[in-house]
Amino acid sequence: VQLQASGGGRVQPGGSLRLSCAASGIASDYYGLGWFRQAPGKETEGLSCLELRDGRTYYALSVKGRFTMSRDNAKNTVYLQMNNLTPEDTAVYYCGTLKDVRPCPQTSYDDWGQGTLVTVSS
Repeated sequence: VQLQASGGGRVQPGGSLRLSCAASGIASDYYGLGWFRQAPGKETEGLSCLELRDGRTYYALSVKGRFTMSRDNAKNTVYLQMNNLTPEDTAVYYCGTLKDVRPCPQTSYDDWGQGTLVTVSS
């Protein structure tokens, strides 16, 4: 399995970014994909999950209503649209795979790739 997150950068508070995660080698019976983040000095935080079977999504309360996870099956890519960003959203963002059914959002993933840095600052 290979996962490559991209799309991070620097944005002002209130701004938006869309992260992408190109995935390959994922078996058809995997449960889902998800996003999580790691900020300096903070615990890893699960943000969202997407069930591969039906596209159902789940979000952490901290991002619900601001972040939207979606997928493009033709491109084997999932996205995380992030709106109304605040400095508290500054972190390295990762995407990961979930082989089996588990509660979402989640901080424990079976595979993950290099993250992409998001910095929210004026």
